[in-house]
Amino acid sequence: MASHGARGRSGGRPTLEEVAARAGVGRGTVSRVINGSPRVSEATRAAVEAAVAELGYVPNTAARALAANRTDAIALVVPEPETRFFAEPYFSDMLKGVGAQISETEMQLLLIFAGSDRERQRLAQYLAAHRVDGVLLVSVHADDPLPDLLTQLEIPAVISGPRSAAETLTSVDSDNYGGARQAVEHLLSRGRRRIAHITGRMDVYGARRRADGYREALADAGLPVDGTMMEPGDFTEEGGRRAMAALLERHPDLDAVFAGSDVMAAGARQVLRETGRRIPDDVALVGYDDSAIARHMDPPLTSVRQPIEEMGRRMIDLLLEEIADRRPAVSRGLERRQVVLATKLSERESS
Repeated sequence: MASHGARGRSGGRPTLEEVAARAGVGRGTVSRVINGSPRVSEATRAAVEAAVAELGYVPNTAARALAANRTDAIALVVPEPETRFFAEPYFSDMLKGVGAQISETEMQLLLIFAGSDRERQRLAQYLAAHRVDGVLLVSVHADDPLPDLLTQLEIPAVISGPRSAAETLTSVDSDNYGGARQAVEHLLSRGRRRIAHITGRMDVYGARRRADGYREALADAGLPVDGTMMEPGDFTEEGGRRAMAALLERHPDLDAVFAGSDVMAAGARQVLRETGRRIPDDVALVGYDDSAIARHMDPPLTSVRQPIEEMGRRMIDLLLEEIADRRPAVSRGLERRQVVLATKLSERESS
C-alpha cells in the first residue's frame, strides 16, 4: 500500500530537514533550491525536487520570509516616464526576459516607475523600509542617485548597463562599442563615406560607448571624425526626427546614418523621405536593438541586435545570487561583476 507523501516522520507536515535527509544534502542546499538560487548544480536540484515531490513538502512561504527577514519580492525599477517605457520595445523585451526567469522562482516582481522627482522620493522611502529583497535598475543615467541609495541601504541590486567604466554595482549589458563598430563597418563596406550618427542621450554610458565605436570605426578606415556629423537624440522617435533634420541642414550630402536605436531610426526615416531622399539609394540607414520596429519598417531596417531578453534573464540570476548571500557584492568587498553580451548585425534592405 502506497504511503501518503504529505506526512513526515512525526506524522505531521514534512519538514525542510526531512527533505534534506531524503535528498542527501544539507538544509541550506534545500533552501537554495526552493528559493530558486542558480548556485546549485542540476543534479543536486533534481535530487531535491524529487525529495520534495516524494514527501509532498509544501514550503511555508510567509513563515520562511519572516524568519529570514525576507519579502520574497524583487523590484524592477525604471527611472523613466511611463510613456517611454510603453513606447520602446527595449523595455518590453527586458521585462519579458526578467519575467520568464523569475517565474522559475517563488519571487514576486514589482514594476516601479521613477521618472519624476516625486516618484524617486516615494521610491526612496519604499526602499528604505526594505520592502523588497533586491532591485533591478533599467535605463540608468550617469547622475541617477538611485544606485548610490541602494548601496547605502545595502540592498542587492543589478543594473542594465553600467553608469561608467568605474561602475561598482553588478551590471549586465550588451557590447555597445562592438555593435556600433559593426554598424559603421557595414556601411563602409557598402561604399558609404559620409556617415552621420544620431546618438542616444549622452548621460547614458551605452550611448557613449556606441559613439566611441562609431568614431573609432571611421578613424580606422582613414576617414576624418567630424563632430558636426554627430547629433544627440533621446531614444525617442521625435528625437530621431529632430536630429535627422539638424544633420541634413549641416550636411545635405551625407550618404548614410547610424542611429543609436531603432525608434530614432524610424524618426530619421520620416525626415529622409520628407526631404526626397531614397533609402538606401541616396542614404543608407542602420539602427540599433533589432526590435520589431526594424523588421516592419519600409524598407526593413538593418539593425544591431542586442540580446535584450537574455540580458533580463542574466540580471535575475545575478540578483538571486546576491540575495542568497544577503548583501550586495560591493558591500562584501567582492570584485564587481560586469557581464557583457555579444551583439550581431542583422542586415536588411535599408543599407
